Amino acid sequence: MKKLSKLIAVAFAAAALFVTTQVKAQTTPANGFTFSLGVAAGVPTGNAHNYSTFNLGGLGRLQYGITNNFAVLFETGGDHFFSKKDPISSIRYASYGVIPLKGGIKGFIAPHIYLAGEAGAGFEVLEHGLFKDGQTKLILAPSAGWANNHWDVGVRYDSFTGDGNNYGTVGVRIAYGFQL
Repeated sequence: MKKLSKLIAVAFAAAALFVTTQVKAQTTPANGFTFSLGVAAGVPTGNAHNYSTFNLGGLGRLQYGITNNFAVLFETGGDHFFSKKDPISSIRYASYGVIPLKGGIKGFIAPHIYLAGEAGAGFEVLEHGLFKDGQTKLILAPSAGWANNHWDVGVRYDSFTGDGNNYGTVGVRIAYGFQL
C-alpha cells in the first residue's frame, strides 16, 4: 500500500507538470498569492478504518501562482478522526487527530480543472494530550478538483505512513479563497 500511495502521488505530479505546460486556462494568477480556508471530510482507510468512522478537518492553504495554470501550495490545519466502539467491550476507542504540514503543486489541465500533489509531515494528537505518544507520519496526498477565483472543490486521498501504523483517508475538500 505504501508503494501504491507513492506511485499515485508521483503520477499526479508528473501529469500536472506535463499537461500544464500546454494548457492556457489562466485559472491561477501568475506571481500572485491566494489564501483559502476549507473543510475536509473523509472515510478512513487502512488501520484507521478499524478504530474510526470518519474524519473531519479544517485547513488553511496558501497558494502562489508560478504561471497562469501552475501553482505551489502550502497547507496546514487539523483533522479529527471520530472513534468507533470496540465491538467486544462496547467501549469507545480513544479519538485522535493529525496536524498536517504539507507543501505541493497544483496544475490546471483544463479551464477550472486541476490535479495536485502534496507531501509533508503529520503530527498525531492523541486524546490524552497533545503529541503524547503520538507519532509523526509522512503524508502523501494526490487530489483532483474544480476551482474558480473563489471556490475550490476537490477529491483527495491522504496517506499517513510511519512507525508501522499506516492509514489514510478518501475525502472531499471544499474551500473559499481570496487573492492577497
